[in-house]
Amino acid sequence: MRVLIVKVSSLGDVIHTLPAVTDAQRARSDIQFDWVVEENFVEVPGWHPAVQNVIPVALRRWRGNIVKTYMSHEFRAFKRAFQGVHYDLVIDAQGLIKSGFISRLSKGLTVGLSNRTIREPMATLFYNKVYSVPWTEHAVDRVRQLFSRALQYEYDPDQIDYGIDLSRIEGSQKKLERSSKQLVFLHGTTWQTKHWPEIYWRQLAQISTEAGYKVLLPWGNPEEKLRAEYIAQDNEQVEVLDKQSLSGLAQYIQQSDGVIAVDTGLGHLAAALAKPTVSLYGPTDPGLSGTFGNNQLHLNSTLNCAPCVKKTCSYSGPGVTEKYAGDSFTITPPCFASHGPIEVWQQFQSLLEKS
Repeated sequence: MRVLIVKVSSLGDVIHTLPAVTDAQRARSDIQFDWVVEENFVEVPGWHPAVQNVIPVALRRWRGNIVKTYMSHEFRAFKRAFQGVHYDLVIDAQGLIKSGFISRLSKGLTVGLSNRTIREPMATLFYNKVYSVPWTEHAVDRVRQLFSRALQYEYDPDQIDYGIDLSRIEGSQKKLERSSKQLVFLHGTTWQTKHWPEIYWRQLAQISTEAGYKVLLPWGNPEEKLRAEYIAQDNEQVEVLDKQSLSGLAQYIQQSDGVIAVDTGLGHLAAALAKPTVSLYGPTDPGLSGTFGNNQLHLNSTLNCAPCVKKTCSYSGPGVTEKYAGDSFTITPPCFASHGPIEVWQQFQSLLEKS
């Protein structure tokens, strides 16, 4: 049986789909998966041994000029290759108009979630069959339920396995030299309101290195690199990594003792690798889309207005200030004042002891 998965973005959403692939592989040995994904995330599906072909799509790049894209050689080549295979089933695991459109371009019976249980209900216009899964379930469980119903098998919801084959990650990467004890800080994220204060990261790095750990700081753009350099300033045990591929980052995370992260796609990668991870949530709620799996701890804000799920902070209460190295600074956004560096480190140490 040949099945096409359409889950194009973002990084966290793509990773959330892996456990469903593991479930299906265990229940149906006759299934062969192909997967359509944004070109930036093309490495991820290939880490799973049940995925035979990964088909990159460039929706983010193409959407700048839809008419020009539709007439371009690149899009027509993608369409020809895409339609050159007949699938027994096409699963739109994303539930967006863009993923529904791609699903419909394929040759095969197209299924997805019902219009009352997806973010963009019009996507159901592209499906031949729909399934209803409650909004109250975590994103990982929702996808697992969709796959199990579409492919007609049962799975154990209490068991979680992302199915990543570590040899596929390490195969294309040079072997890393590992310090005896090392941590990865995932400090980069998309929304400004999801950023833990830089001064907190710097304090946490100091606490970590005094405890005997080396701290590794990845980055993905110039702004993140500047933040990493600030965190690492005057601390020889903090290393700003070279820019990495997703496979390179996965290898660093896999070889670390643990991870401390904000609400970011790379945090989901740490969860998929079952690394002890403390994730910091201010304006967002991890209940439906937070890191999911073994060895995960969420620290949520206790501020009255959190979680607001807003990209711009609208807090109007009194400012929250703290002192560090003799200087006062304002906690922005203030919802992160609920968990400062000392508490985060204590929680992280407790998690390591339990893992």
